[in-house]
Amino acid sequence: MIFKDRLAQVAKMVEASFSEVFNEIMCQTPPRLLAAMQHSVFGAGKRFRPFLLMKSAEIFGSSSLMSLRVAVALECVHCYSLTHDDLPSMDNDVLRRGKPTVHIVFGEALAMMAGDSLLMLAFEILADERSHPDPAIRSRLILALARASGACSMTGGQALDIESLTDIPDEADIMRLQAMKTGALLRYAVIAGGIIGKADESALFLLGAYGDAVGMAFQIADDLLDANEQGIETGGSSNRDVLLKKVTLVQKLGVDEARHRLTFLVDEAIAHLADFGPEAEPLREAARFVITRET
Repeated sequence: MIFKDRLAQVAKMVEASFSEVFNEIMCQTPPRLLAAMQHSVFGAGKRFRPFLLMKSAEIFGSSSLMSLRVAVALECVHCYSLTHDDLPSMDNDVLRRGKPTVHIVFGEALAMMAGDSLLMLAFEILADERSHPDPAIRSRLILALARASGACSMTGGQALDIESLTDIPDEADIMRLQAMKTGALLRYAVIAGGIIGKADESALFLLGAYGDAVGMAFQIADDLLDANEQGIETGGSSNRDVLLKKVTLVQKLGVDEARHRLTFLVDEAIAHLADFGPEAEPLREAARFVITRET
């Protein structure tokens, strides 16, 4: 099975699990709020983060079914962040994954509430014993996701992103911003897989290093897409960061150097998996896939 087929298989599992989760909350959720949440979640997303999480868990003998609910919780946070990022007060984007953004369809207020609801749903899923029978594991997953989503990570990165419109960042600032805004959830994905599989601390360290490298590579690939005016591949409006005058590593380094950095990061990510053997091959494939996103 080629990588894109593996990715599509995971995406199908995640979509089905999302349907089950929404069916559980359907009776008590206002219909338009539920529809806005579903609009945020369902679509053409590749489910790359759930793939990393589920395949990381498999390295340590945990099945995809065991890690699926945790992957859905992670995707709830990811979709919440996109819904809020698209708002008029943020990037004011009108397209996401090839369709109108949530606030365009449902209005700004409901889009904010849909994002908030998805964030809370993520932790509700993780706290449920169906996500893992061991309460200590559930607690670690919750703590790690809270840290990856909060002011020191993803939302902090979003704040730095807004500030970058007025305060021109240098290369180190951009790398910090992107490690927080984009990299934190990608890092969580592989760390969470290790937590589910009860990996030891040395294994979690290597997974985290892999996640850091893949997260930075993922963002550079996105920026290269924007630089090439191929924003449709990222699922957003074409050349959005350029229109907003955001400074990226591609602008700082130039296209050729950015491509060189991307290749270096992917090689670095793969090197961090050397101790895991053939079981980690899906993660190696995932790292290589990041490069193909810019072609």
